[in-house]
Amino acid sequence: MRVIVTVVEKITSKVHIDIPDGLNQSTIKQHIVDRYNSGAMSTDMNIFQVDFESISARIVQEQSDAKSA
Repeated sequence: MRVIVTVVEKITSKVHIDIPDGLNQSTIKQHIVDRYNSGAMSTDMNIFQVDFESISARIVQEQSDAKSA
């Protein structure tokens, strides 16, 4: 018997970045989004917390490959 198990987790990462002084809230958000989209922030991220969301299993019927003679 073969069973396919799917686990869904929510991963929370933390990263400390320097933001230039004098930016308003929307500019700060855009700065963070730009750094994330460029890949500049992803290597700095550390997994901070993993929350278990759900688990499911599906039984898969295996088909026989035996050939009749």
